[in-house]
Amino acid sequence: MTLARILLCNVLGALLVFSWYLPQLTLWTTVDDSIFWFFNQFITLRHPDWTMILALLNTRFFDAAAFGVMGILFVLAMKHDPSPKRGVKWTGIGVVMLLTAGLLALFTNDGIQYGHASPTLFFAEAHHLTDIVSIPAKDSAHNSFPGDHGLMLMVFAGFMLKFASRRLATLSVALVVLLSAPRIMVGAHWFSDVYMGSLAIALIVLPWWLGTPLASTLTQAFANRLQHIIRRLHLHR
Repeated sequence: MTLARILLCNVLGALLVFSWYLPQLTLWTTVDDSIFWFFNQFITLRHPDWTMILALLNTRFFDAAAFGVMGILFVLAMKHDPSPKRGVKWTGIGVVMLLTAGLLALFTNDGIQYGHASPTLFFAEAHHLTDIVSIPAKDSAHNSFPGDHGLMLMVFAGFMLKFASRRLATLSVALVVLLSAPRIMVGAHWFSDVYMGSLAIALIVLPWWLGTPLASTLTQAFANRLQHIIRRLHLHR
């Protein structure tokens, strides 16, 4: 990625933040409220099938299934990599990706002073999914900003854009939309939590990490270290 593209991503991220902070612009409030109330009107006893589907999409089981889908894409990316030592290479990519996700999670939890409640807690008249279904599902958060779930999906998509084939990278980007949607639809997150907060962080941070030699160098260092360990194990057999 060229410096111009990195700066363009940063400008887009900054514009997202700027558009949200301007008090005279009600774009995000209008979008957030409209999307929340559109889906919330169907979370009632009159729509049992729909509420059950939403509940299932917001369980820990679905989160685990989503993680499994990302794992499958990761393995496919490794299998389609023509590199002779692709196993070691993609192990290094996985380690760096997890480190990146962990550091960003720490930053969003401890470094961002602003926070707000999810729409289901903000609006007293909101319908709560957990009042209708019996299965444990997430439909609220005392601090939903930024969307941590969406940000982790964007980290995965960013690494796939960097290291995987175009087809798998495109599927990974599509997963960001598909897998972050259930939290928004049920009211556990505002739309802006993901597509302003998470996306702004991703556009500002990830280009400098993935668009420069930093991530590739660290990935290669982990791969070299793993290869060294493998060689030593073979020698001691």
